Amino acid sequence: MIATPLELSEFLSQCHAEGEEVLCAVDTEADSLHRYSESLCLVQFSDGKRHVLIDPLAIDDLSSLADYLKSATCWMHGADYDMHMLRQNLDVIPPVVFDTQIGARLLGVRKFGYGDLVSHYMDVHLEKGSQKADWAKRPLTPVMADYALNDVVYLLPMAEKITAELKAAGRYEWFVESCQAARTKSMERVVEKADRWRIKGSGKLEPRGLNMLKALWLWRDEEAAQWDRPSFMVTGNKQLLEWVSAILRGDTPRLPKHFRTNRVKRFNQAVEKALAIADADMPQRIRGERRRKDKGFDERLDALIAKRNQCASELDIDGSLIGARAALESLAAQEDGAENLFLSWQRELLGI
Repeated sequence: MIATPLELSEFLSQCHAEGEEVLCAVDTEADSLHRYSESLCLVQFSDGKRHVLIDPLAIDDLSSLADYLKSATCWMHGADYDMHMLRQNLDVIPPVVFDTQIGARLLGVRKFGYGDLVSHYMDVHLEKGSQKADWAKRPLTPVMADYALNDVVYLLPMAEKITAELKAAGRYEWFVESCQAARTKSMERVVEKADRWRIKGSGKLEPRGLNMLKALWLWRDEEAAQWDRPSFMVTGNKQLLEWVSAILRGDTPRLPKHFRTNRVKRFNQAVEKALAIADADMPQRIRGERRRKDKGFDERLDALIAKRNQCASELDIDGSLIGARAALESLAAQEDGAENLFLSWQRELLGI
């Protein structure tokens, strides 16, 4: 465990010789399952020979790691979340991020979790016992430390095998372009979306329902903040929607028996406040533009899906990798710029 800025800078200075490619494997662990505000709790790092744990909770200056990553070719697995954490905490995403999950899927591997790939490529079985551990706790148990290190120990050896197979299959350029697109998407993502209370299932609600859902979501968020626990530990989204339905029917929501008196009191206050909101001040439904479908839309869409599925069958990969249905619908509707929803290798396969 590297726990001081000096140890970190000295270690990173030894990780590559001058003139050599800056190559590494990185994974991250956070406490999002245990705290209200997500914190970066651990960075697992490997240069292929040395595998270390870096402790962001102990190191107040991670600039040497950020500087290292600014010029690195970095391998990750399921890189989206790790890129988010690096950007949020170090203000950096490596210029080249290769994802073993993307590579494996382009090779037709159907079970592409990290443990599945380690078993497939390295013939090693990894235990999953620490997946939901509290990574903010110190010291880490030996089991947690081993679990965390294993997340990077096998990344670069797997990367070599995946890269070789991709080149042999003529799909390496597809892989590079797909990883570049994933990195760009991560860079462009808005950190905090507006109206976070508009959860899945809320789109069917009328203004009265949306108004109540917003009030209950904000109540839950405040409860979670005071408790310093994730909001799902207060209650889940499905339960919020069920409470909204009950209130709209005029029924009294059935709250869990373990809710303390003050929590129930604040819940009732939130409901009363929402019921007092004037109709004109209630949030409105967001109505997306309906796709205009001419007579040939269905025929064109069916042809595109058939072409995609044929390519996927011949390549033995998941069809969604070649084209998502939403993108195919946009293309079938002949919307402006629809072809830009596809990468160049996808366009070539589909004949766009």
